[in-house]
Amino acid sequence: MTTFARVSTRVGARNPGVAAVPGAGYSPAMILLRHGQSDFNLHFTATRQDPGIVDARLTPLGHQQAETAAETLRHERIGRIIVSPYTRALQTAAPIARALNAPVFINPIVRERYKFACDIGTPRIELERDWPDHDFSTIEEVWWPAIEENTESIIGRAQLFRAEMAALPDWSDTLVISHWGFILSMTGTSVLNGQWLRCDPTRPAPAEIVWRV
Repeated sequence: MTTFARVSTRVGARNPGVAAVPGAGYSPAMILLRHGQSDFNLHFTATRQDPGIVDARLTPLGHQQAETAAETLRHERIGRIIVSPYTRALQTAAPIARALNAPVFINPIVRERYKFACDIGTPRIELERDWPDHDFSTIEEVWWPAIEENTESIIGRAQLFRAEMAALPDWSDTLVISHWGFILSMTGTSVLNGQWLRCDPTRPAPAEIVWRV
């Protein structure tokens, strides 16, 4: 039976105020990178209102953040890149995959918590058309939830992913391009757009997670 971490809920920003420090943490460890700034992030930060942007794309700053991450991560030992199917994550992955020459695996388990319009995804058939170099055959046509996802659900996904990665002998060679809520569920730490941290999936999950959404 899955055991969930204790959750605290607070009103705050999905763009968190606590930044992870690249290079900090355990070694060896896989790397968790939050996608670059999206149109949703830009507008929500300014208005505190959901702008209604479905499957938000990166802003110019978001693309710049992705390029910066690609340059920084070029010096890391990365043998695989696991990416959320949301467009903002796929766009973030593009320059990184080119720089690292590493294979990309699309996995909805690392998607964002479904809460806002930006968390409505793009159907698989359209992703296959827009991203012909990626393999989407392992995901459902509609791979995001139909209703808002509660915190227990995303924490459960994080725990499942943690167990799956810990079972791999080369888990430390992995880069995961994901989202604020999923990275928070994995580590208990908030990260800003384009920032990353290290995570050891063989260690215990965070005992408490404070949500600032």
